Amino acid sequence: MKLRHGRHLAYCTNIHRGESWPEVLAALEHHTLAVRTRVLGHAETPFAIGLRLSARAARELADPRQLTAFRHWLDRHHAYVFTINGFPFGQFHGTRVKEQVYQPDWTHPERVEYTNLLFDILGEIVPAGIDGSVSTAPVSFKAFNPDSRALRTTRENLWQAIEHVERVARLTGRRLHLGLEPEPLCTLETTAEAVEFFGQMREDRPGDLRIEEHLGINYDCCHLAIEFENAAEALGRLRQHRILISKIHLSNALRVHPTPDTRQALAAFTEDTYLHQVVQRGPDGALRRFQDLPDALAATDASQPAGDHEWRIHFHVPLHHRPSSRFETTSDHVGATLDWLASNPGIAPHLEMETYTWEVLPPDLKARGVVDQLAAEYDWTLTELKARGLGM
Repeated sequence: MKLRHGRHLAYCTNIHRGESWPEVLAALEHHTLAVRTRVLGHAETPFAIGLRLSARAARELADPRQLTAFRHWLDRHHAYVFTINGFPFGQFHGTRVKEQVYQPDWTHPERVEYTNLLFDILGEIVPAGIDGSVSTAPVSFKAFNPDSRALRTTRENLWQAIEHVERVARLTGRRLHLGLEPEPLCTLETTAEAVEFFGQMREDRPGDLRIEEHLGINYDCCHLAIEFENAAEALGRLRQHRILISKIHLSNALRVHPTPDTRQALAAFTEDTYLHQVVQRGPDGALRRFQDLPDALAATDASQPAGDHEWRIHFHVPLHHRPSSRFETTSDHVGATLDWLASNPGIAPHLEMETYTWEVLPPDLKARGVVDQLAAEYDWTLTELKARGLGM
């Protein structure tokens, strides 16, 4: 939906199953339209969709007949698409995703082809006068050990994508941009690493200003909070180095002090689908990283003074989740991000709620249906936006 200062808000449909285009469309009809009714009633106010397309779904939707039919579907339901989640290439629900979510990474031509196809689709469906964005993987995963040659290949591939985005933008008259999404234990993990990487991209093609228009960062509040970054400083750092903030994911991470009781309760969050990276901050401020929650539980001493340590865990929990005696969230980072947006009205036009973990949430966080969950996300987010003068 359209907000003040030219910004737009949606929820990301990666919360729903759907790897083929017919499955994606069925989820839109069954879930997204129900969410629309809950949020807007029966008003004809345009409702924004944050679309997630796998490579398979993208190929199927790119068929001209399917694309035309989808445009008609959007018009009929007073809906529009301004952003696409192009991070997960393949299946994202109901199977072991873990580190495979980063494959193919930006060393592979398949990642370039998939991303280019998403922009071909987006250029045809994003309304006139609205930016179009695609979020993507944070270059690679550090455990894949990409060497300097591989990293140079990633930059070459990203320049190919920038060239394609520019062509589509020129042909369609739309402003389009790609957002790399920093994530714990990935090539781009912190905003400092993002700044360094963009510096290398610029060194590869001195004076090529297309990078400032068509490539940026998808700032995920959950991911950067896990890294113990300060939102205002992190966002300011990106702007200082002329890095486009392509999109902001409004999302929460788990935040705990690993007492014995809390460690035992964390077993409810250990599951086999997604990676749940952990960053621990010790009493001296030093950070220690673990690839997955079970690794953190196995590698640390349950008898250590828990009050001296804080864990931030890559497990997206609902924005409206209330802290408990054992589990807090990083909602303060979301709030600080919204504060920064209120002070920078011309920056970051795309906001997307991205609590994709509904299927794997512990039972006490999953007591409601997915439509109820998403309606509550909207209620929380719109209330926070309104309090800062950022609402509809």
